[in-house]
Amino acid sequence: MHDIPRFSADEARRRVDGFHELFYYRRLWDTTRWMGVQVYKCPFDLWIYQEILFTERPSIVIECGTAQGGTALYLAHMYDLMGAEGRVVTIDIEPSAAAPRHPRITYVHGSSVDPGTFERVRAGLKPGDRPLVILDSLHNKDHVLAELRLWHSLVPAGGLMIVEDTNINGHPVYTDFAPDQGPGAWEAVDAFLAEHPEFEVDEAPERLLMTFNPRGYLRRRPAGT
Repeated sequence: MHDIPRFSADEARRRVDGFHELFYYRRLWDTTRWMGVQVYKCPFDLWIYQEILFTERPSIVIECGTAQGGTALYLAHMYDLMGAEGRVVTIDIEPSAAAPRHPRITYVHGSSVDPGTFERVRAGLKPGDRPLVILDSLHNKDHVLAELRLWHSLVPAGGLMIVEDTNINGHPVYTDFAPDQGPGAWEAVDAFLAEHPEFEVDEAPERLLMTFNPRGYLRRRPAGT
């Protein structure tokens, strides 16, 4: 009979980071698919996303960065399984002709840092909508910070905004995608939080230890706090 190991916080972090690096540098995220469509995600984060949809019950998910449309399809299917009202608006400057079609999904062609794109999406919101915002387009600091400054206003009190790929630039991995090298989403979050004390990092969605979005789950403080 073996003793159950008890890891210090430093040892646990070292082991998680090692698995994170192995998973990332083998590009397993590049081969992750939902119903045959690439999602470019860590499956641990996808699991957390369905938990968030179920517990938070956002009426709309606004996704900046469509890529192949796999995440939008995943979220739409989660709404289907929940039997809940909900829709997904996904934005990309280069829409894919092969992106999956689903009655809950609306594709928006435009830049996620263009105020005109923001206004088009904002104008489509319904009274009482409770958006969940996901930022997953370019991941360099300037671009993500511009997104945060633009889209945070749609997040309701107590609601979430998810900044993806805060793991790059040494947190703990590095990307080989040139436009995202150097200061990235993690550093953008730091700058944004310094400007917006009404938001804070919610560590609860990181409970599975492995996430591509460390310190990337941002919650707007409830009204009056």
